[in-house]
Amino acid sequence: MASPDTDVSDLVDSLSLDEKCSLVHGAADPEGTATGYVPGVPRLDIPEFRLADGPLGIRIPDRSSTAFPASIAVAATFDPELARRQGVAMAREAKASGQHAVLGPGLNLIRVPNCGRNFEYYAEDPVVTADFAAAVVEGLQSEDVLATPKHYVANNQETKRLVVSAEVGERALRELYLPGFEAAVEAGSGSVMTAYNRVNGTHMSDHRRLVTEVLKDEWGFDGYVVSDWFGTESAVGAATAGLDLEMPGISLEALHEAFGLDPDAEMLEEGDDESIPAGETTTPKFATELKSAVESGAVPADRLDDMVARILGQMARIGLLDGDWGDGGALDAPEHRDLAETLAARGTVLLKNDGGALPLSDDADVALVGPGVAEAMLGGGGSSEVTPAREVSALAGIRARTDGSVAFEPGVERVVTPSFFDDESEDAAGDDEDAGDDFPGGKTPDIDAAVDCAREADVAVVVVRDATTEGADRETLRLPGEQDELVEAVADAADRTVVVVQSGGPVELPWRDSVDAVVESWYPGQADGDALASILYGDADPSGRLPVTFAPEESYPTASEERFPGVDDEAQYDEGVFVGYRHFDAADADDEPTYPFGHGLSYATFEYGEAEARGDDAVAVEVTNASDRDGREVVQAYVRPPAVAGVERPTRELAGYAAVELPAGETETVELSLSEHAFRRYDDSEGWTVDAGDYAVEVGRSSRDVRAETTVSR
Repeated sequence: MASPDTDVSDLVDSLSLDEKCSLVHGAADPEGTATGYVPGVPRLDIPEFRLADGPLGIRIPDRSSTAFPASIAVAATFDPELARRQGVAMAREAKASGQHAVLGPGLNLIRVPNCGRNFEYYAEDPVVTADFAAAVVEGLQSEDVLATPKHYVANNQETKRLVVSAEVGERALRELYLPGFEAAVEAGSGSVMTAYNRVNGTHMSDHRRLVTEVLKDEWGFDGYVVSDWFGTESAVGAATAGLDLEMPGISLEALHEAFGLDPDAEMLEEGDDESIPAGETTTPKFATELKSAVESGAVPADRLDDMVARILGQMARIGLLDGDWGDGGALDAPEHRDLAETLAARGTVLLKNDGGALPLSDDADVALVGPGVAEAMLGGGGSSEVTPAREVSALAGIRARTDGSVAFEPGVERVVTPSFFDDESEDAAGDDEDAGDDFPGGKTPDIDAAVDCAREADVAVVVVRDATTEGADRETLRLPGEQDELVEAVADAADRTVVVVQSGGPVELPWRDSVDAVVESWYPGQADGDALASILYGDADPSGRLPVTFAPEESYPTASEERFPGVDDEAQYDEGVFVGYRHFDAADADDEPTYPFGHGLSYATFEYGEAEARGDDAVAVEVTNASDRDGREVVQAYVRPPAVAGVERPTRELAGYAAVELPAGETETVELSLSEHAFRRYDDSEGWTVDAGDYAVEVGRSSRDVRAETTVSR
């Protein structure tokens, strides 16, 4: 039970100025386990407070934890309940490691397909983002571990992330970039992390309008706002803007020493930029300047009291001030391993399946080709890197599942994911018995050998991957190295070719017409091989759907330099609300997506009946599994608004969805709740507005595959 607010008030009144200041910035963790650490105040029995990196799992140096699939893969399940369960599991693992807050989930909208951190985010759509944000926050906080949704707000690129200004209008902020954070607050999040970037010229740590006026005053957020690491622009500006806790609160050199890192480690590098700032920007602001600012009146004393009260209030909320915290922790629990595999399989998207190329027969002889098949694809580089106790490569997973033979050839050089800390984990080749070699069996990269291997097999499975990381954006959406050439060569030789894509976001697939099947498995985490085998052999129905649009790089709305990466440190968001599928729906007919938002195939065949409006906020449709095998369908509802003179609105907006399991031959009536967000628009002078009129509701399998339609009125 949390202590009453009066206890927190009494604590704040009992603290000296020095003690108050010590509670609003980080320090070096004497245990070396926490990403962020706040020392307690022993005199008043205020305990230490620890924050750990997420959101793909709990990152503790030199310790293992469950490596869950990337957040974009979790969103591809279109099942927020699974995300809630992930939040519960991560909270239990945080507790087992003595961590009180998790630095996640990541809620930034996928605006730029090249963004190196897209794998940590959920979707290009605000409704999906908000649903998954709320689910993970609820899961974490149900176990008395604080969630820290990040990075508030409009942090949609890594290029020049420390200085770039997102020049974004109020309508786009309200309709696209803020809903996820508002949903997280409504779900009870105890903290919010500010972004590095500027918004309309002001650094987020100093952005009073967005931090105090919107987040705290308008939404009623009563938790604490924490900076990103070394992301505090100024002591007075940040404190008066509403920042409550500065991290890490120590110098860069002290941070390296605390974690035993080489001062020249890669975490400092980002090409022409820096992923962690250097020089003056790494000097802790609250630790060195806040006390004098309060004494001079530049920061009001009651603002400091509010900062402290917000932090202590959340510590009280989870039982930390009462000494009633820590029960129920578990690391690498069997149910966590099972959940990681379920999420990886459910998030896998079958993009193409010509001629029933999948599922594979149990006794098919397989040529497994690709540079990464002997090591599990755990995630991208950066603060979300997790070291699992157990991981399964594609090679190990398929060998364990099949009754046929499995021959392996890497074909091309390994694709190495940059590590934010070191590259030890990238030196291993996975969990195969020959993992000591660069490739199993001492294989060497050779496209000709891969072609010969594919020619002799019943089916060639080519596993390709990209390499993305915090701190840098992708220069191109093409796969790195010679992987595209490998796929083309294998497809020319093999009787049947299946390509598995492991990517952190959209990639270009120039060979898709030459292959029989394409599977998108994102970054599936520690259960990579087991989850992949379950999909390829039909043990699980591929029920993942795209939470982002796949399209040629030049056709995205951010293809111009002004919009990404920006000019003179300003990125123009003048595409407004036309991001992702909203852009492609409004674009010329020639600007078609390769695979639209919401797309994904199944091994079953589903038929839709007529759609029926149920009041103004729900729609129902009969869905029949018209095949001889069980399947899982994701039913989606999109709203088309009435025309309003002088107002540009997206052609359609996602309003609701439901993932349903249907046995062979069964019919179920699926009811979808319609989010009010899809009906309303933001007007700069009038605020939120719902235009009167009839709204068409399209029900179907993707944003471009409509199976039924009805109408609701407003």
